[in-house]
Amino acid sequence: MNDKNRMPVEDIAPYQEQDGEEYMSTGQLEHFRQLLLAWKRQLQEEVERTVHHMRDDATNYADPADRATQEEEFALELRTRDRERKLIRKIDQTLEAIRKDDYGFCEQCGVEIGLRRLEARPTATLCIDCKTLEEIREKQRVA
Repeated sequence: MNDKNRMPVEDIAPYQEQDGEEYMSTGQLEHFRQLLLAWKRQLQEEVERTVHHMRDDATNYADPADRATQEEEFALELRTRDRERKLIRKIDQTLEAIRKDDYGFCEQCGVEIGLRRLEARPTATLCIDCKTLEEIREKQRVA
C-alpha cells in the first residue's frame, strides 16, 4: 500500500501541473484518485466513530429532558452521517469515472472542468458555466 493512502486529505498538496502536460494525464488522474480515497477513508472513520459513540454513550436517562437532549444529539449525528454516506457514494461514482478514464470533463457540455475546480470539489461533474446555469434554473423553480 502506498504511503499516500494513509495521508489525511488536508496533507495532500494540490496537483502541480507540468509544462506542456496534457489535461487528465496519468499523474493527474492518480492524484485525484488518491485524494478521493483519502477523503472516503476519512468519512468512513467518522462513521465508525459515530457508531462507537452512540453505542458507548447511549444512556437511559430518567429525566425526560436529558433523554430528549441525547436523542436530539444522536438524530443530528445520524443526519450528518447520512449526508456523508451519500457523499461516499458520490466519491465511489467519481472513482469509477477515473477508472473508466472518463473524469474531469463536464457531463453536460463535455469541456474540461479544470484542475482548480476539481481540487476544490473532486466530485464535480459540471464545469463552472453549466453549474452556474443549473443553479440559476433551480432558483427560478423555487421562486
